[in-house]
Amino acid sequence: MTDRPMDKSLELDANGAPTEAQFQKLVEVISRSQLNYRELIDSLDHAVFTVSLGGEIRVANRRLSEILGVSFQDLIGHRLDEFVAEPSLAEAGSYLDGFLERGHWAGRIAVRLKSETQKRFYDCWLQALREEDQAPSVSGWVRDVTSQHESEIRFTELFESLREGIFFTTPEGKLLDANPALLRMLGYDDKEELKKLNFRELYADPSQRDTLVRQVVEHGAVQDADVVYRRKDGTQLHCLASGFGVRDTFGRTIRMQGTLVDITERIEIEARLHREQEFVRRLVASFPDVIAVMDLDGRLTFVSPRIEDVLGHSASDLIGKVLWAQIHRDDAAELTSAFRKLANGELAHAQLEYRTKHADGTWRMLRASASPLFDASGKINGVVASARDITETRAAEKQQSQKEKLAAMGEMMAGVAHELNNPLTAILGISDLMRERAADDATRRQVEIVLKQARRAAGIVQNLLAFSRPSALASKKLRPEQVIKQVIDQQQPSLRQKNVAIQLEAREDLPAVDADPRLLQQVFVNLILNAEQAISSRCDHGTLRITVEAADEKIAFVFADDGAGISPENLAKIFDPFFTTKRPGGGTGLGLTICQAIVKEHGGTMEVQSTPEAGAEFRVILPAAKGDAATPADAPKAPASAPRLASALQGRSVYVVDDEESIREIVQEGLSARGMKVEGASSSEEALPHLAAHTYDFVLCDFNLPGLNGEQFFERMQASASGGAAPKFVFMSGALLDPSTMAAFGEKGAAVLQKPFHMAGLAALLTELLEAQPSKET
Repeated sequence: MTDRPMDKSLELDANGAPTEAQFQKLVEVISRSQLNYRELIDSLDHAVFTVSLGGEIRVANRRLSEILGVSFQDLIGHRLDEFVAEPSLAEAGSYLDGFLERGHWAGRIAVRLKSETQKRFYDCWLQALREEDQAPSVSGWVRDVTSQHESEIRFTELFESLREGIFFTTPEGKLLDANPALLRMLGYDDKEELKKLNFRELYADPSQRDTLVRQVVEHGAVQDADVVYRRKDGTQLHCLASGFGVRDTFGRTIRMQGTLVDITERIEIEARLHREQEFVRRLVASFPDVIAVMDLDGRLTFVSPRIEDVLGHSASDLIGKVLWAQIHRDDAAELTSAFRKLANGELAHAQLEYRTKHADGTWRMLRASASPLFDASGKINGVVASARDITETRAAEKQQSQKEKLAAMGEMMAGVAHELNNPLTAILGISDLMRERAADDATRRQVEIVLKQARRAAGIVQNLLAFSRPSALASKKLRPEQVIKQVIDQQQPSLRQKNVAIQLEAREDLPAVDADPRLLQQVFVNLILNAEQAISSRCDHGTLRITVEAADEKIAFVFADDGAGISPENLAKIFDPFFTTKRPGGGTGLGLTICQAIVKEHGGTMEVQSTPEAGAEFRVILPAAKGDAATPADAPKAPASAPRLASALQGRSVYVVDDEESIREIVQEGLSARGMKVEGASSSEEALPHLAAHTYDFVLCDFNLPGLNGEQFFERMQASASGGAAPKFVFMSGALLDPSTMAAFGEKGAAVLQKPFHMAGLAALLTELLEAQPSKET
């Protein structure tokens, strides 16, 4: 103890002792000091006490009486075990020796009072007191920390159970603590093993931690930073890191604590989702159909890029627009009805075809397949559809249907061609004879009319046959300028008569074309005749400009007239079969159709442009032939003169085999008039024995004989022919034979004469056969 100076006011008696009054005053001072000390002790939040080793309470403040739930008078002198159920004095006594040896103890104890059922937790400090004349006692204090203890337990449970990793580190990187989740995330089993590492070493890129520490120091915290750690096994861990710094009184950051959320799986899912989305995007973009999504009001919310190829609009231009804004009015009602039923759930699927407008103003036919679109709750929130452009398909189907009809018609025409051509042959033959024998001009003019109409009827039949049964190509390499010049030379007389001038522009160094000269000339003749008629319908004179051009390994024949032109509504139909703008009797409507078919067979295309009242332009585009060598086009042969025919056929004999008696009679009368001996039969069976016993210069045979047909009859004759000279054989055919068939007959020594024919043509053929090789074709 430190000696204190005696109070100067205290006076002593003669013996050096205080007087009674003075002693009383001293007692009062001490009492007041004790009272003040007592009040101070009682005001403490801690319970202060002194207890004997036997558990008797000697000194206590009011806080202890409040904790034990008794009055102060009932506390002093009583034993602790009267109030405390756990721990018992026996349990506490087991630690007594160690406590007395150390002299003090501090810690947290769990205590259950007899007046309570639940334990409470107290922070406690105890000190052993030793006095010479008294037994040792224990002095100390306790503080109720039950709420804090429960909070700490809850925090510990949370710390241990959280799936997010929690860490406490120094700014330098020393790991102070980590929860089990962080250990699992980083692949460690032992926290102490992790604590041995510098936290900076766990970063895949240590500079990332330097950046985070700098942010925490400067700003106090960091939120959802994307950080990559390295696991124990070397794999990477992607996390979102959040944390804050703890500062001392001087504002220095002394500790950092925070959480780590493992987003490795999320990143992998996002990457996989991105790949799937990219796959779907690419799939939709490359899908041949247009994919579209509409909301319940029919407004487009998504359109695949394919829309630009189909309708010429970009996808972004259509977003937000109503589906049926560009739909053909005749199809809009059906489309909107189907959409409403899908949106209302009345239909699970719908298919329909409709017309919609292209960006260039044309109408395109689309075939759509649509279904309702559902949200996550199963509620319809739109309609998804795919649409395919079937404009070309529909056109092809229409053409195929037309082709099938024409094929059926061709079969019918092939069946009746013989029946049509035979009477036409008779009409032409009789007309020829009547014209030759006409006594006056009036009769001759009438016969000319009959001949003209018969030839027209024959041309119609031939066009129908040619369209329904295109002939095989007999292609040659031709000089394009020569082909067109020969056609112009043939048509010049007619063009001059109609006051139509032709202007030709064609170089002589143009590449050759690989074409059938006969068919190619047919195309050019038809285009020239059409131009002539277009000019004549408008005025009494005009000009046809023909240009032959070469570009991109193609040859273009351009026919441009200044006639009446073609109206826009007719322009798209001029190649359709049987379509014609000519007056009744002016044409069959097959000319341009046949021309287009011939050009397509040559691998080319036909194009047309026209302005009404300003003329039309037709372009025939053919591929240029490979190589340079070209064969000149066959020039038309000049018809044999009548005197030459008469002298060549005079005295010759001919045998006619035809089941049509009128044909036999016409041929017999026409050839007899030219000095020939003519006999005949109605069937092959009748003709064969007669021909076996007689010799003739010519045999004329109908190709479609009943029974033993013309081809079989010809083969029998060839088989029975001995070393003698065989008659020159001519087939008379009402069907349209292709060039390859005619060439095969020519090689066997037979010519072909197409019905209907007139006597002058037959006579010319017979004269040609006498002057040429037997294999000559006509």
